[in-house]
Amino acid sequence: MNVVLFGPPGSGKGTQAQFIVGKYGIPQISTGDMLRSAVKAKTSLGDVAKAIMDAGGLVSDEIVLGLVKERVSREDCVSGFILDGFPRTIPQADELISLLDSIGKKIDVVIALEVDSHELIVRLSGRRTCPACGRGFHVLFDKPDREGVCNSCGTLLVQRDDDSEITVKNRLKVYGDQTSSLKSYFSDLGLLCNVSGSGSISDIQTRISRIIDAGGIGDNS
Repeated sequence: MNVVLFGPPGSGKGTQAQFIVGKYGIPQISTGDMLRSAVKAKTSLGDVAKAIMDAGGLVSDEIVLGLVKERVSREDCVSGFILDGFPRTIPQADELISLLDSIGKKIDVVIALEVDSHELIVRLSGRRTCPACGRGFHVLFDKPDREGVCNSCGTLLVQRDDDSEITVKNRLKVYGDQTSSLKSYFSDLGLLCNVSGSGSISDIQTRISRIIDAGGIGDNS
């Protein structure tokens, strides 16, 4: 099963991606990880990408798609893969579909985790972090024993800048702007399955499993 996975910040996408990896034995493919791996391995594409990044430029779609082609052609992707963070635009989606077709593969399902914006703001803006030991807490869901103080080392907890309510709202807007047209694109192709990201982790995993086990046709709630 070849899966494209979408999910806004705070939706639990990382947790659910790892669930899919563990249950179905398919690798999670992140374009960021691929770039870092190619640069470290000094592949031909990695060397080109490194030169561009060192000069402060953006790596082209052509290079990213080349990395995707290399990665999904590996033996561990024979039974499928999860694409995380790609495609980001309709032209990228078009190129991805053509690329996969050229090597006898296709996207089987696009799973979009859906969570109400208010719930996402509460999840993210309520996070608190210990600056000394790095332990995380939440003002509602994982409270420290003493308000505002780390259980492990007694350091005062802080809210990271990217967890402030204003920043969270902006991150969610950027995500919505970026993915709305892509969701319509994949919906028109009959590939999109919207999955509620609210409720318990096991409930969400059940919804995702139902879709994958049905070959991409399942519960779209």
